[in-house]
Amino acid sequence: MALKRQFPTLDTFSMSSMTDVIFLLLIFFMVTSTLIHPAAIDVNLPQSGEQSNSKPTTEVYVDSVCSIYLVEDRNDSTGVLSIPHQISKEQLTERLTAIQAQDSLRPVALYADERVPYGKVVDILDMAARSKLRMVLATKSRSVPAE
Repeated sequence: MALKRQFPTLDTFSMSSMTDVIFLLLIFFMVTSTLIHPAAIDVNLPQSGEQSNSKPTTEVYVDSVCSIYLVEDRNDSTGVLSIPHQISKEQLTERLTAIQAQDSLRPVALYADERVPYGKVVDILDMAARSKLRMVLATKSRSVPAE
């Protein structure tokens, strides 16, 4: 007994469902990209002519009123360690020591406002050196005048 098909088979492929999926992915990535927490600390960096290509994952911020903030892991997928949180000088020493125990080669970036006293910056650099960590002093690029 031969069964007959009620509808003929189409040889074409409809792209409308794939287009819907692409638009949904686009909307998803646009919405999730706004959830990234940028550094909310207002730090006016000093200018420098030389820039480093390394991107440290651990960041220490010192704002204009000498408050210290720490971002332990900028690449943390959970987002908990990538949010700047205010800490004391003693807590910073403890955290830098713990970071060195995890990864002794991890560089730490120091974002210090240009109005922070030089001694405060040197204190934080010294804390990192005592913890045997490499610390990079972050600056903004100096605009080169047109010749």
